[in-house]
Amino acid sequence: MAGAHGTATRPRPVRLGVTGGIGSGKSTFAAMLQACGAALIDADGIARSVTQPGGAAIAAIRARFGPDYIDAQGALDRARMRALVFADAGAKERLEAIVHPLVGSAIAQAAAAAGRAGHRLIVFDIPLLTESGRWPRELDAVLVVDCREDTQVARVRARSGLAEDAVRAIMATQSSRATRRAAADFVVYNDGLALPDLQTMAHRVAASFGL
Repeated sequence: MAGAHGTATRPRPVRLGVTGGIGSGKSTFAAMLQACGAALIDADGIARSVTQPGGAAIAAIRARFGPDYIDAQGALDRARMRALVFADAGAKERLEAIVHPLVGSAIAQAAAAAGRAGHRLIVFDIPLLTESGRWPRELDAVLVVDCREDTQVARVRARSGLAEDAVRAIMATQSSRATRRAAADFVVYNDGLALPDLQTMAHRVAASFGL
């Protein structure tokens, strides 16, 4: 009996995946939802953390690929690994077999902690949500931040200095706009919006989840 010790079962928090193509503004929107009171889990940030110096994946990467793939600071040498993955199709699968279970475990722990803290909404910032078969089973809803491809290119070039063809090459590895929108329960069209307008939309979404 829950009442025997004076405790009530907390309602399960809603799990909202936020995704979008590179340069869409998805991480900005996810942070705005966090400011409204949601818990935020940055899947990409967690993935980066396990391959940073001292990260949980470093020893296994060194053992599997050799010390040449660890840089002088003790992190994954991303440039060298990208070159290997480009030349050896199996290398990507071998790397993911190391990294993905660690990332999944860290995300699950963060989500459990957010639930224990009483958050009503957990936002998962997931760049490649629609490319993964895993996430739809683990989320209650998906929000896609969308914009024109030319806008994506302009934003990424402005913040990173990459050439247009390099940005479009990254975009080509991601799902199309149509694929992302087809997977969405909510779509935020972030093209030509000022930040206050985007914040207003974030408040509306947060309010729809009781925040």
